[in-house]
Amino acid sequence: MRLVVALATLAILAAAGTGADVLDWSGDVSVQTRWYPESPAFEGQRAGTAGFVAEPTLYADVGPRASVTFTPLHRYDSADSHRTHTDVREAYLLTHGDWGDNAWELRVGVDRVFWGVAELNNLVDVVNQLDLVEHPRDRPKLGQPMVHLTVSGDWGIAESFLLPYHRNRTFPGRAGRLRAGRPIEEDALYESGAEERHVDFAVRFSHAVGALDFGLTGFVGTSREPFFVAGAPSAPPSARDARWIPYYEQIRQFGIDAQLTTEGWLYKVEAIRREGARNLLGREEDYHASIVGLERSLYGLFGTGADLTLLAEWHYDDRGHRATSVWQNDLFIAGFLAFNDVRGTEFVAGILSDLRHDYRALNMELKRRLSDSWSARVETIATLSADPRDLTYDGRRDSFVGVGLTLSF
Repeated sequence: MRLVVALATLAILAAAGTGADVLDWSGDVSVQTRWYPESPAFEGQRAGTAGFVAEPTLYADVGPRASVTFTPLHRYDSADSHRTHTDVREAYLLTHGDWGDNAWELRVGVDRVFWGVAELNNLVDVVNQLDLVEHPRDRPKLGQPMVHLTVSGDWGIAESFLLPYHRNRTFPGRAGRLRAGRPIEEDALYESGAEERHVDFAVRFSHAVGALDFGLTGFVGTSREPFFVAGAPSAPPSARDARWIPYYEQIRQFGIDAQLTTEGWLYKVEAIRREGARNLLGREEDYHASIVGLERSLYGLFGTGADLTLLAEWHYDDRGHRATSVWQNDLFIAGFLAFNDVRGTEFVAGILSDLRHDYRALNMELKRRLSDSWSARVETIATLSADPRDLTYDGRRDSFVGVGLTLSF
């Protein structure tokens, strides 16, 4: 984490000391609250939480072909000390130029990248770590220290990543809702003797051929998805206080993501082959996983200005009951309704069903701009049924309604 702070400091000093021609501030500040209607499963949990989150961005041109971007995040939560946290999402120097008929771009520092085409989960997206205390479904990411080189031309886009530091996944604390049955230690164990300082590598090639967009990816290094081992608690030991300790293996992952766009439909697929990871039984098992999706948009719904997008995704992991992921055999169906009005009103409703276990969850969200600067968001995630054999069973009492008010500048 010291490296993250150092890179952020360098970004600020570069922007302040170069007499930047362009210096721009933007970002969001939000006030948020959640209400959990069901009684908590664990002692110390509350029925309601409130807090705020600030995520500003400083952008500065520091030369004819160079710029600096700095995006910190701070969240305060009234109930969970683990959810109150600060992170550097972005703090990088960007340079670019031409190389013959090609263009190149180099980013050095902390950044976020996104790979994949699916809506609910992205198998190929392994560069950044998830920030699970932020939101259970939005997949927000921690900033990742990296050296990111991109070369592009008519032949496609080639990217290479050197990743010198691993970020531990964030988890709710003992008093937090949406937590696991056992508390999770903040410190982690690693297969590599270099621990979080192991240097990882990733590559991606992407291209568009007619109606087909595709990407080929590769990753070698420390897994972003932890396996959990039982460990002694920090407090005096007792069966009640037993904890899980995250353990990160060395993996090799190869993936493909593709999207075919036709006049009426979008066809999506993501697939990976991962080697070196442990299964739920604690044994090393190579496996493959895939996502197949179908999307259809209906414009001018019932003669109005509204558009409706229907989406279906199937998530599959060939380890079955041995999978450490909740996406073993799941079906997600959703509808996105855009009213296309002045306030940009959008409504989303989706249902997630586990085809292996008796688990179903409903997700609904309403977003609307209140003015040029203010917007509101109301959401709910409700567990309709839960199976004790499912990895999500510990969250069976954590259905919630959330409200957020955001100022954008």
